Amino acid sequence: MDQQTTRAQRHRPADPGVVIVGAGFAGLEVAKELGRAGIGVTVIDRENHHLFQPLLYQVATAGLSAADIAEPIRKVLRGHDSVQVLLGEVEAIDPAARRVRLAGGPSLPYEVLVLAAGAVDSHFGHDEWKPHLLGLKSLANAQSIRSRVLLAFEQAERSLDPVEQQRLMTIAIVGGGPTGVELAGSLAELCRHTLADDFRNIAPEHARIMLIEAGPRLLAGFSQEASRYAEKRLRKLGVEVLTNTAVEDVRAGSVRISGSDVAVGHTLWAAGVAASPLAAMLGVETDKGGRVLVDQTLAVPGLPGVYALGDLAHCPGPDGKPVPGLAQVAKQQGRHLGRGLVRHIRDGAPLEPFRYRGRGNTAIVGRNAAVFEQGRFKVRGWFAWFAWVVIHVYLLVGFQNRIRVSVQWLWRYMTYERGARLVTEKDRQQG
Repeated sequence: MDQQTTRAQRHRPADPGVVIVGAGFAGLEVAKELGRAGIGVTVIDRENHHLFQPLLYQVATAGLSAADIAEPIRKVLRGHDSVQVLLGEVEAIDPAARRVRLAGGPSLPYEVLVLAAGAVDSHFGHDEWKPHLLGLKSLANAQSIRSRVLLAFEQAERSLDPVEQQRLMTIAIVGGGPTGVELAGSLAELCRHTLADDFRNIAPEHARIMLIEAGPRLLAGFSQEASRYAEKRLRKLGVEVLTNTAVEDVRAGSVRISGSDVAVGHTLWAAGVAASPLAAMLGVETDKGGRVLVDQTLAVPGLPGVYALGDLAHCPGPDGKPVPGLAQVAKQQGRHLGRGLVRHIRDGAPLEPFRYRGRGNTAIVGRNAAVFEQGRFKVRGWFAWFAWVVIHVYLLVGFQNRIRVSVQWLWRYMTYERGARLVTEKDRQQG
């Protein structure tokens, strides 16, 4: 029997039964649990890879390459014969008929539908800003930021106009949450260390990096002490921190704040997110961020057999507030729902309420500088930075990625070098 025939004859239920939309942390965990039980599953994703979004900013700042934080979905799930993976985009959901329609493809029936499609950037009603912003929600976004920022320095090196040089070396980051803080710190280190000796007509270490936050402080989800620490460390790196400052307009080459236009090379968006547009396809109640309201079992009220989790879901915590949109939350929800569905499908057992077990919040500010908080336990500095490293290496999918990222971080720690700084002809054309 040849290899092709052997693979084709692997046991797999004819009716997939369960359809999972999205192969992020939540979707993958559900698929793995059901796959271990031999339950038929179809996983649909618009990309062919699972992406570790918390490290996207490192791709954007040339610290890691795309392959370091992404793993093919089929590779992750290939050990589960009952799981099928489809590359496609869902364009409609019919809960009454229990069918999911793919763009340019078939309409799939389901008994159980799990929506775990994540989130997209929210521009707070200013869609006209979108062409002039660079977001950070996909590998393509991260690679675009990296190439455009590097190209801006190349263009500044060729320019003979000091004003234009300064504009090209000015980067505005909108949003002072963990993503904005991590992006600002990493860009500052890129400019002041990695690129400092690479140019002759410009001084990258004098690049202007602005972190703009509409609220009164950075890292609003952390303690006041963590916010002050992050701001102090960023200022030490040369980042211009602007709190209580709302962006009034974004145009090509400029951003308006406090009634004045500031000339910039690029504006990076880290200010807000909204649930995937898939949430609206259900026709059920959502919160102001577009997230589907779910009960404590992660089920969508009024739609039997439909569940939502991860950034797509508004899931109440013990205090009544929604659980945070973190990778560890999505991972826990996926594992919980997957195991519950196995018992429910096999034995008819009712689903149990989800209980989030917080493992702390962490954000990195720069070299040897981070904040880590879990309840009353609060750490700042090197120990928090080391905890951040351990947590993120652990959460990476794939042993090879964990080893590769660990080695690259160790090398970067010792040398400040960042190897993912290539700019291709395609990058130059798009830039």
